[in-house]
Amino acid sequence: MRRPILALCAATCLAVTPAAAQAPRLKVHISVDMEGIAGVVTGDQLGPSGFEYARFREFMTREAVAAVTAAKEAGATEIVVADAHGNGENLLIEQFPADVKIVRSWPRPLSMMGGVDASFDAAIFIGYHASTTSLTGVRAHTFSSATLTRVALNGVDMTEGSWNAAIAGHFNVPIVMISGDDAAVAEVRKVVGDLEGAETKKALGFHAALTVTPAAAQTDIAGKVKAALARRASFRPYKPQGQIVVDVSFKHYLPAEVLGYLPMFERTSAHSIRFRAKDMVEASAIMEFIGEYRPDLSP
Repeated sequence: MRRPILALCAATCLAVTPAAAQAPRLKVHISVDMEGIAGVVTGDQLGPSGFEYARFREFMTREAVAAVTAAKEAGATEIVVADAHGNGENLLIEQFPADVKIVRSWPRPLSMMGGVDASFDAAIFIGYHASTTSLTGVRAHTFSSATLTRVALNGVDMTEGSWNAAIAGHFNVPIVMISGDDAAVAEVRKVVGDLEGAETKKALGFHAALTVTPAAAQTDIAGKVKAALARRASFRPYKPQGQIVVDVSFKHYLPAEVLGYLPMFERTSAHSIRFRAKDMVEASAIMEFIGEYRPDLSP
């Protein structure tokens, strides 16, 4: 009788083992901006013309890689990283693990959340900054520091973080963690909820901060990513209630006047317009058009 029992056991074990060994899927989207990276305080760090840009795109990449590595250690099976700053070509892509996919350059659908869809289980923001209505944030702005003075969604002033959380929420994807200065973290938490936050610096002004070192930021980010994914079941997607109503205010008079010629825009003041959208995907597309369109666009 021993042989049939052993044979039955072997067959049963072979049947069970592959399913039991299969790890659960965990797909994570990571959107990476630069103003909230440790040490960033002025334009000297933020673009190719800045004398510190080459060094700080390295630090930006390392903070993103720290988030990726921690996510993988926490069980992530698939990761998409969106380069969401400036020209969208900042991250040093060769430094990422081979199985990570990276979204680069502009314009693109869903802007800073490029690549996200309903297949993702969680989203993370790295290097984010405070809104254009913030009194304290380092390099605080919403989408364009040169042109916009306010973006509101259903009457709530938006940071890029809360706006992007609403885009993720459209796909039922919760935001679980954010890194950036203390003002950026506090603003997103106020709107979205008590997500994990890694503070890379304390804002002392628009161009000043008390910053941690890059190494310390990377360590904190890794710890907060693991903590967030460990309790991801406790997070809920951020979904604005009711019809999507967006208010946009410009620094200059003319954009509001010209957009007001179109029936989809209501001009609410000399410098402001309002539009309605069926959902956050449409709202994102309209905002991207506002920010990107120029009559002389060419490939």
